[in-house]
Amino acid sequence: MDLHVDGNAVLTTASSGGLGFASAKALAREGAHVAVCGRSEGPLEDARAELESLGDGAVLAQSVDLTDRAEVEAYVEAVADAFGGIDHVVMSAGGPPSGGFLDMDDDDWYGAYDTLVMSAVWTTRFAYPHLADSDAGSITAITSRSVREVIDDLVLSNAVRRAVIGMVKTQAREFAPAVRVNAVLPGAHETARMQELISDAVERGDYADYQAGLDDWGEDVPLGRMGQPGELGDVVAFLASPRASYVTGTALPIDGGTMRS
Repeated sequence: MDLHVDGNAVLTTASSGGLGFASAKALAREGAHVAVCGRSEGPLEDARAELESLGDGAVLAQSVDLTDRAEVEAYVEAVADAFGGIDHVVMSAGGPPSGGFLDMDDDDWYGAYDTLVMSAVWTTRFAYPHLADSDAGSITAITSRSVREVIDDLVLSNAVRRAVIGMVKTQAREFAPAVRVNAVLPGAHETARMQELISDAVERGDYADYQAGLDDWGEDVPLGRMGQPGELGDVVAFLASPRASYVTGTALPIDGGTMRS
């Protein structure tokens, strides 16, 4: 299926790795111009090189602290200048610390809010004028299935990410018809972070080997396995495309059927 996004300008956040990068790759394969950002230069340069090998579109890679308003604004303007505008925004963010309610202090809560919510507020606020000028403006927020069903020992993700869904639903109504706004709710995917968690568990003796850990994570998934990042990236690319032109205000689970609600 041709998604008809070749030549479109895409801004992604927290995208030098993980699900943000998987989304960037899916859009780059479709011929879009893609901007990625992260905090570390090494992963950013690796991401740039891989993206440039995937499609004919231009690639921009920039170091950005998403909890810094000025850096987010500068990134948005750099992308618009480099690509002549912005057609699509894909927002991701690093997961907040794990733990229960009694484990978290005020700094943990404020840090999670800045990382997950304010980064999305600033990104969409500064990108909106460019998106509104596009003929195909879209925003997709990568959140978590925790916005619908809480996950044990992830109180910050459970509580704070829900604000992003409220923002997405509101923006979908306010920005229509010029800009579509959606969210995806990932379950467990085999990202580098997940590989690290399973490897650490193997070292602790929780699993006999990596495959045993992978199998355990997929045990309660109706499809019988953990997701691959590219499977989520393909859905994000579809939501950005005109093939999804009547889809806005939705929060789409991508979790192999894990959620029961």
